[in-house]
This record gives sequence, structure tokens and C-alpha cells, in this order.
Amino acid sequence: MVSEPAPPPRCQALLFDLDGTLADTAPDLAGALNALLCELDRAPLPFTTIRPHVSHGGRALIKLGLGLEDGDPDFKPLHRRFLDLYRGAIARETRLFDGMEALLAQAEAHGVPWGVVTNKPAWLTDPLMDELGLTARAGCIVSGDTTPHSKPHPEPLLHASRLVGIEPGDCLFVGDAERDIESARRAGMYSLVARFGYLGPDDRPECWGADGLVDTPGEIVAWLA
Repeated sequence: MVSEPAPPPRCQALLFDLDGTLADTAPDLAGALNALLCELDRAPLPFTTIRPHVSHGGRALIKLGLGLEDGDPDFKPLHRRFLDLYRGAIARETRLFDGMEALLAQAEAHGVPWGVVTNKPAWLTDPLMDELGLTARAGCIVSGDTTPHSKPHPEPLLHASRLVGIEPGDCLFVGDAERDIESARRAGMYSLVARFGYLGPDDRPECWGADGLVDTPGEIVAWLA
């Protein structure tokens, strides 16, 4: 006799990574990178090449587009120029992933607080959340510089749990990068991998130690109290 799989735990708070989980920010980040390459008289990169690197942040995109490392003398000024270009068009094409608005509305209707924990700095996170109309709805917004540490350190997630007033063990964190899952595990939270996000061909999310993997935002509903 084959036993039925155990139902997922019912979590009382829902926390998201931002880029590649809550919102599809890749078009605007790719646009900023290609705008920078254009300024430097370099050929633009295909969107399909850029997309899998977006969740790893602006530094990863500079390395991808220009082949520079953090220690290179041109890295910091070009990284800053990239961020300025991105800030100037931060929500031109960025949208919530399909099904995400319905998930947020369902969480809100049932009194389940939700929030964002991202490594994006606040000077980029805050205007993006404003542009998406999410600032007043979010129970917390924790950016990469909100606490002394960023993911994969657990402190950003622990800070988020304090802000929403839910114990870490009753929180669910959804992300699309291995550091998201590590951060959740170290914080004592449940975690899901958003396979609809910016995973690359070499990523093995089934090996990250998450509590589950989801292909659509709608699948997350089963995890909510």
C-alpha cells in the first residue's frame, strides 16, 4: 500500500525574495546592462543570456557583461553607472509574475502577512516597491542594507519575522537562489524554490535543501494557514 504524501505545513507568514520571485525585474535590469554596454560601444547581450544571472545582483551582471571582477579599477564606477541607469527605468517593464497578485490577495484576505527580503539596496528596493504599488500592502520590506548582514546570513529573515510579528518557525520564505534557501534554513524557516524565477542551467535546486519546489505562485497557496 502506497502512503499519501504528507500535506505541507500551514505557515502564518509569507516572505519573498524580490528579483525573480515576487517580481520579474529581468527586463529592466537587462535593459540597464545593455544601455551601459551601448555607452561603452560594446554589443548588447541577448536577454536569454542575461536572465539567469539577474538574481545574483548587479555585480554579477557587470562581470557577465564586461568580464570585470570586484578588484578591477573600473569595476566600481561602471557598477555605479549601471545602477544609476537601472534606477532611471526601474519599473519600465517590471511586473509581478503571473499569478502573484492573486496569491498576495488571497494571503491578505485570510490575514496572512507577507513581506519582502532582498539583497537589493533600499535606494532601489523602495522606489521599485512604490512603483509596483506594494509598499503599503507589505508587512515588511527588508533590503540588503537594512541589517548589518545580507542573505545568506539569517539576520534579514529573522528581522522580517520580527517586523511581521510571526515566529520564524511559522514563516515561509520563497526564493529563486541557493542563498535564499540557505538563509531560510539558518533562520529556522520553511522554504520553497521558485522555479519560475531566474535559475540557470547549472543550478540544481533539488539539492539546496528547500522544503519544496514550485513552478507557479499558485502552488504556494497550499503552504499558507
